[in-house]
Amino acid sequence: MTEPSIKTTVVGSYPLPTWLAALPSTPNLRDAILVILKTQELAGIDVIADGELSRFNINHPETNGMIDYFVAPMAGIETQLSYAELQAFRAQVGMRFRAQPAGVVRGALGPGLLNLPAAWELVKPLTTKPLKFTVTAPYMLAKTLVDEHYGDLRALTMALATVLRDQIAAIDAPIIQVDEANLPGHAEDAHWAHEPINLLLDAIQGERGLHLCFGNYGGQSVQRGTWGKLMDYLNTLQVDHIVMENAHRPPEELQVFRDLRPEIGMGLGVIDIKSNHVESADEVARAIETAEQCIG
Repeated sequence: MTEPSIKTTVVGSYPLPTWLAALPSTPNLRDAILVILKTQELAGIDVIADGELSRFNINHPETNGMIDYFVAPMAGIETQLSYAELQAFRAQVGMRFRAQPAGVVRGALGPGLLNLPAAWELVKPLTTKPLKFTVTAPYMLAKTLVDEHYGDLRALTMALATVLRDQIAAIDAPIIQVDEANLPGHAEDAHWAHEPINLLLDAIQGERGLHLCFGNYGGQSVQRGTWGKLMDYLNTLQVDHIVMENAHRPPEELQVFRDLRPEIGMGLGVIDIKSNHVESADEVARAIETAEQCIG
């Protein structure tokens, strides 16, 4: 069977089923992931994902464990903090969407109890469809921490990238997608932010993907910016494809992607998850046609 010229996939987390929250266990988690995978299979999605249910953190349901799942187990990070440390975090620019940091960096970072390969092995045998594994970008993780060891955002981000690199190097997923929802609002760091993320991308065995968006807390964007400011950054990445937030963005912004390196595949966001409106098939088709006209 020939592959479709345009493939479909999903981005983000599924809501935690109430029965899994009430009776959390590895068998129930496996059953919940099976439901999510089968739902995508029945919908005809080409590249499916596990819904990130194993990362759910009841203390931070707004991110469904996108942050805390990765940093809390790491060596060098403590999750208990003083009032002064809390105030220091709240003084950081662009972090008001989060009430408190994911942790405090008190020493050199190491993997600690983080075990991403085990998470992959849990979901790997549950489908025969192409399955992608996701990992939060080191820059986004760094922005959620209070740093009392490295003293420099760039150094902290590289340390996080090193820990994550060693983990994903052991994962044989067909696709690994790195998720970055903070840098789009902080393009001033784009001149160096390619270094830590390329460290991860170079370690991926399979296809290398990157998802960029402006965040989603309670159906609201938490970052402000434009894709045009990140084109130089995107073109320095060792990535096979990008998956972008487009449906909640001005349609004329699509034109900036004409400057994307031609060997980088473009993933177009056609569903606006920050709206209660459910797009029809015709609306999705029109969004694809508009992108084709703008980008070519």
